[in-house]
Amino acid sequence: MPKQPDILGVVRRKRGYLLSYHRLLYDIDPELLQAYDAFYTRFTLADKVLSPVEKETVWIALIAATRARIGTIHLKRAAKAGMGKNAIADAFALAAACESLDALRFSVNAFDAWVDEPRLVKRYLRAFDVARGRTRPKLAEIAAVVAHAGQRRAAGMRIHLKRAFKAGAKRAQLAEALSFVLLHCGGPTMLAAMDAWIAAARKDGIPAPFRRNA
Repeated sequence: MPKQPDILGVVRRKRGYLLSYHRLLYDIDPELLQAYDAFYTRFTLADKVLSPVEKETVWIALIAATRARIGTIHLKRAAKAGMGKNAIADAFALAAACESLDALRFSVNAFDAWVDEPRLVKRYLRAFDVARGRTRPKLAEIAAVVAHAGQRRAAGMRIHLKRAFKAGAKRAQLAEALSFVLLHCGGPTMLAAMDAWIAAARKDGIPAPFRRNA
């Protein structure tokens, strides 16, 4: 009888740890864990269009936006990719700046006799540009799209999608970055992100997330 592969060992060696749901999947069906591990590897470890630094900058912003303490592995990968502590701090800071949009939109809704959205969005973007530090503008915009997507903020996604394409981002880069939302936040949040991007494409004339015949 052929020897069964050490699936738990493979997962542990690849990540440096085992999560409780890895053990659960293994307990349900070892081949299910093996299939999930192959999916995970292709999804977030395989090289596509984003560089390692770009990938981990986006992940750090998403981790901060969703308060995911379990995301330590991405800090380790960021350091391995060459990101220093200042670059990591900048990635966290741009995610924090994204959250200020909620307060500003509240202000418009609650006090519209005194403030208006264009005026407040202008101030939000001023704060965002300071917060991103030395993160390149294109990468900061991509990371901001994903941070807003993780919190289902369609308005924030629309703002930064326009700016990302204006800064030179390619559809494939945004598509790869936003795909992390599916892995990290689940299907419903990913669907909301796709709806927001499709709506922004229709309203603002930016590239859509996928070709019509895809």
